[in-house]
Amino acid sequence: MMAADTLCSYGSLARYKDVRRLQQVGTSTLIGASGELSDYQSIMEMLKGMHQNDVNQDDGYTRTPSEFFNYLRAVTYQRRNKGNPLWNQVLVAGWQKIEKKSFLGYVDLIGTSYEENFIATGFGAYLAIPLIREKWNAEMSEGEARALLEDCLKVLYYRDCRASNRIQIAKATEQGTFVSEPYELVTEWETATYDARHNRGAGITLSDGSSW
Repeated sequence: MMAADTLCSYGSLARYKDVRRLQQVGTSTLIGASGELSDYQSIMEMLKGMHQNDVNQDDGYTRTPSEFFNYLRAVTYQRRNKGNPLWNQVLVAGWQKIEKKSFLGYVDLIGTSYEENFIATGFGAYLAIPLIREKWNAEMSEGEARALLEDCLKVLYYRDCRASNRIQIAKATEQGTFVSEPYELVTEWETATYDARHNRGAGITLSDGSSW
């Protein structure tokens, strides 16, 4: 499963609020990314063009998630060497039909690539990864995985001024891939009414009885 919000910022301005950063390629691959939107659009055009070439061959063959991943790894490294990188952190996820197992890989603008059980990009690499490490396990159900992703995105929304509570969820299974329509997370701001007024006049009493 993958999750992302739909906000695209222009500097500190929350400019576009309905940007779909989770997309399907082929029959079994999902692509998600953070970073430069125009570069992400270029990546998607390239990958969808590859899939269309497979369709045009009409031989029944479609590329697997690992094939898209390895192609992206080579492209990003080549662009980095040319001094014109694609400014994205890209996640490739999907279902490997031959191996009958799920796939999740990471590629960034300098060609760094790896596979892992869970990955986060952007600010999520700092705030979401600790939550996932605590709660993730290989046997968790789809509902548990979805709840965990939503919890991570709620924390990001609370803590990051350039995040949104409007999100998408995507999943890849043996039956195929699915990307949800955007929906809003239910958030709770009751604690925001608690401010420094409740602490005015308070002090710290030291062990010797004096105050500070």
